[in-house]
Amino acid sequence: MEKPVGKEKGTTPASTLGESPILNNRVKFLVAGVLLLAGLVYFVFVTFQGSTVYYLTVPELLERGTGGPQTMVRVSGKLMPDSFQRGADGLRARFEITDGTKALEAEYRGVIPDLFFNPASSIVLEGTYSAGRPFQTENIIVKCPSKYSAAATEG
Repeated sequence: MEKPVGKEKGTTPASTLGESPILNNRVKFLVAGVLLLAGLVYFVFVTFQGSTVYYLTVPELLERGTGGPQTMVRVSGKLMPDSFQRGADGLRARFEITDGTKALEAEYRGVIPDLFFNPASSIVLEGTYSAGRPFQTENIIVKCPSKYSAAATEG
């Protein structure tokens, strides 16, 4: 004699438990989607939090003082005339940047960008600072003077 499907001893059909296989799959996909979205949001937050570094002026950095050896900061200024010194190996450099009121001594190891020596260029140094020591530059960003800025008029 054949047993009817779903009538085995010790089993209960899904319909009597109030569960639908389709509904169960939808819940699984919904939970997986929410977890995936939460992971993506967390990843984006952590990525951008670590990459956001604000610009400081030279006086702001000097007033703020030491941020710690692991704290990355960006400081903006212009190259002080006659302050650039290149090391014997051609890769090390010491120089000073200024905002016109105060100067900051900096050290860098690497290739200096072409427009670094342009007196109209604004220089952004990214690195670490400890009071009493030169700014340890890891990255130099040279902001080119805009060709669209208004020229000084003689009157």
